[in-house]
Amino acid sequence: MINKIKVHIADDHQIIIDGISALIKTEDQIELEGYSLTGKDVVEWSRTKKADVLVLDINMPKLDGIGVLKAFKNRNVDQKTIILSGLSDPKIVQEMISLGARGFIEKSSASDHIIKAIKAVHRGEKYYSDNIKESLLDLYINDTKTDDAIKSSAVIEPLTEREIEVLKLITQELSTSEIAKKLDLTVKTIETHRRNLYKKLKVKNVVGLAIYAVKNNIV
Repeated sequence: MINKIKVHIADDHQIIIDGISALIKTEDQIELEGYSLTGKDVVEWSRTKKADVLVLDINMPKLDGIGVLKAFKNRNVDQKTIILSGLSDPKIVQEMISLGARGFIEKSSASDHIIKAIKAVHRGEKYYSDNIKESLLDLYINDTKTDDAIKSSAVIEPLTEREIEVLKLITQELSTSEIAKKLDLTVKTIETHRRNLYKKLKVKNVVGLAIYAVKNNIV
């Protein structure tokens, strides 16, 4: 018997819940675990239950999607989450990625992406719809234009196969020690690869690494 991917939907619009539920019913590998209509309900649900993937709307009554992710982070709740949004504001996307969101889809394109996103996030991958990728790229480009250090460096040094491997694992939110164990390397070696990635890609944090990885189809 196949273990199905259990999905919980959090949205204050019943029509959205019904639409996603209908799509899930067409997939043998996925089933609906349940749904919540407010952010507060999601947090309460997470105290006793967990789904393989949570599909979370940003604009929720009582507590919005950002508040839900912050509550998860404060309680160390490890819940794979895909964000649904009516907008692709790159600043909001960036904030929610930093809070642990592993997928981001615009509501207008949800029907085209939701099943792919659920399967990808369940596998431990990241998933962003095309408009989200573009908005993140625009943000990255605009930010780098204001960074003198980046402006002075015209060429990005190519990554080695090992650095690409480490980059993929970083974007999956694995810690340095977890990456070292997975690749059978020392923590010191992974720290060196991480420093080299920051230097070569001219970024300052994990979000910058993630944006580069999305832009170049590494994840």
